[in-house]
Amino acid sequence: MTKDILIAPSILAADFARLGECIEAVDHAGADWIHLDVMDGNFVPNISFGPSVIHALRGVTQKTFDAHLMIKPVDAFLPEFKKAGCDRITIHPEAGPHVHRSLGLIHSLGMKSGVALNPGTPVEAIDNLIDMVDLVLVMSVNPGFGGQSFIENQLEKIRSVRRRINLSGRDIRLQVDGGVTPETARRVVEAGADVLVAGTAVFKGGAPAYAANIQAIRDSATVDPT
Repeated sequence: MTKDILIAPSILAADFARLGECIEAVDHAGADWIHLDVMDGNFVPNISFGPSVIHALRGVTQKTFDAHLMIKPVDAFLPEFKKAGCDRITIHPEAGPHVHRSLGLIHSLGMKSGVALNPGTPVEAIDNLIDMVDLVLVMSVNPGFGGQSFIENQLEKIRSVRRRINLSGRDIRLQVDGGVTPETARRVVEAGADVLVAGTAVFKGGAPAYAANIQAIRDSATVDPT
């Protein structure tokens, strides 16, 4: 099933002193989802923001809040992210002892669930979870910092995930995060992705450049079906 390509700007690359304004501007500039990279300084070597900040930003836009939780442990915090206004929660298999239970909790809270694969996490990690997820996120950089370069060997992982999704027959989004730019977007989509997370490539140049930055990624990601 062919799906529209969605662009999800990661606010990790936005101006933290003006987050609300940046989100409002990137919404008007053509963003499909707003990607929220939540880091705890434990699971990944950086700290970003948490539910209170997300709650404060929820009133700025009606776009989907797509949260990627790079925190450990994760279960105890899931209700807080629901209260904060998240629509989707993606977690890592390594973020707790029972990822199957965690995904079930996300659904029980009324949110869409996703599972994220780090560059070193084998694609087989999703084989017993594919019937529970609404999204698979392939990390094409190691999580923890923005502005990293795309790891080329993740293209084969994207292809492997796409094959699994197709075989499942389920309506599952395939998201890629890390080094997504107008130069890499086409290859990522050709490999099977349909949601592109981009931080630096969207937010560089400030609000006047957001629309052009998003459009450049979208144009690159438009794959000719012939």
